[in-house]
Amino acid sequence: MAKQKAMKSDIEIAQSIKLKPIEEIGAMMGLKRQDLELHGDYIAKIKLDVIDRLKKLPNAKYIDVTAITPTPLGEGKTVTTLGTGLALNKIGKKAIIAIRQPSMGPTFGIKGGAAGGGWAQALPMEDFNLHLTGDIHAVTMAHNLAAAYLDNHLQKGNALNVDPFTITWRRILDVSDRALRHIVIGLGGKADGGIPRESGFDISVSSEVMAILALTTGLQDIRKRLARIVLAFTKDGKPVTTEDIKVAGAMAVLMKDAIKPNLMQTTEHTPVLVHAGPFANIAHGNSSILADMIAIKSCEYLVTESGFGADIGMEKFLNIKCRMSGLVPDAIVLVCTVRALKMHSGKFKVVAGKPLAPELIRENIPAIEEGICNLEKHIENIKLHGLECVVAINRFATDTDNEIKFIKKHAEKAGALAAVPSEVHAKGGAGGTELAKAVVAAAEKKKKFKFLYPLEMSIKDKIETIATKVYGASGADYTPLANEQIERYTKRGFDKLPICMAKTHLSLSHDPKVKGRPTGYRLPIREVRASVGAGFLYPLCGTMSTMPGLPSVPVGEAVDVDKNGRVVGLF
Repeated sequence: MAKQKAMKSDIEIAQSIKLKPIEEIGAMMGLKRQDLELHGDYIAKIKLDVIDRLKKLPNAKYIDVTAITPTPLGEGKTVTTLGTGLALNKIGKKAIIAIRQPSMGPTFGIKGGAAGGGWAQALPMEDFNLHLTGDIHAVTMAHNLAAAYLDNHLQKGNALNVDPFTITWRRILDVSDRALRHIVIGLGGKADGGIPRESGFDISVSSEVMAILALTTGLQDIRKRLARIVLAFTKDGKPVTTEDIKVAGAMAVLMKDAIKPNLMQTTEHTPVLVHAGPFANIAHGNSSILADMIAIKSCEYLVTESGFGADIGMEKFLNIKCRMSGLVPDAIVLVCTVRALKMHSGKFKVVAGKPLAPELIRENIPAIEEGICNLEKHIENIKLHGLECVVAINRFATDTDNEIKFIKKHAEKAGALAAVPSEVHAKGGAGGTELAKAVVAAAEKKKKFKFLYPLEMSIKDKIETIATKVYGASGADYTPLANEQIERYTKRGFDKLPICMAKTHLSLSHDPKVKGRPTGYRLPIREVRASVGAGFLYPLCGTMSTMPGLPSVPVGEAVDVDKNGRVVGLF
């Protein structure tokens, strides 16, 4: 492969694009000016009443983009999601993209921006990566209002007889701040604090309110879901909800604008809906049902994205989001990279911000051969659900033709309908036309979709189905606390909810250090929490944290404004 000349940075490319007024982007979807609430010239919220107007139109083909187990650097899944949409338009198909809004924790921490990259980005990328229209702030406010009301209830006499030891509702903040993981609140006596107890902060995107935002179907639905949130239990074992402490209505008011999807555009002016941002390793990791309900009626192909690997975001997309939306995917795109497959040999350590080992950036087919088992397992996970898989090999300048051919051969042998290189980062839609054609072919295949488990299964049976079939474990082990919680939820009828596993994204197992395709291990279930409003239970596997920390050198150190007021250093 010929050596490529150095590209501009992501932010330089983004700022070089002449954006179209957002009304023009909306018109590409059949939206009128009165359907939009403008947030400046290039961003708008879409009013929900368009759903009723569009509902008689046929559904587009529904494509989900997922990935193999990523390295700490990420493997270009959002780039591929955006690029697939660009490429479908390039070959004459009308495509729209729907993705999540990123948390500002990773944006200023270890990951940086999440608007795609190169010539396949969502724009304006500065707004995308930062506050956008304030949806995450609304989630944070609604969540913390419930926490304040609950503590106020305890301090004002505890008329509901809440057991403080059963409170699971912590505070949230959209910052990676490990110092807030475990704290004591209520200090200062009755006047200032109330009842001292252990608590902590989670990151905002892990909140059940964020999960509800992604899974709701409208204002009345979100009001009902918020009312079902279980904050704690009484001393005689009854659930205490936000409705019980009379805060659900106020929470709904805080969310009434946040439930409207955000409309933006790509580097090639393709419409992109950005809405909700639940983490995939903690929550369900998918953009909103509302965005999909609008977009799927406005195009021929809707391309969306699930967080992290097929074992996490895609599994939750299929078994949680699709159950609730009623939408069935037509095909799955599975993103991999040469360097990630080499890493899954277990012989290399990748640290964000540090140079890659030379063996990762020169031809090394033996390392790919040892690590390709990870790709094969993720293809298997897609096939478990009866879906067609197209492998997108996100190509870097250092990848060789021999390496690409090796991956293609093994991917197709493992069951992928096709495996094709993608160069959308360097070339935009033109670099993904082969991928787009493969996606069209996959989407035309007859659907054989099936859920992984029936909801009637017991909680433990559902957990163990995911652990054994998707992760490769031999079974699951439970702490006394997890067993106690499972028993309580079963008595309360929560056992019929789907399962949203909270585990590391860096391994198929619960241990981020274990690469490739681990088998025969036991999956430890430390705790099981109930997100009754969102409509799922989420077991915490191993030492999974719900509040990330900052690295030694946070990428936010490079972010600033120049003398002209333009954002610099964001990528």
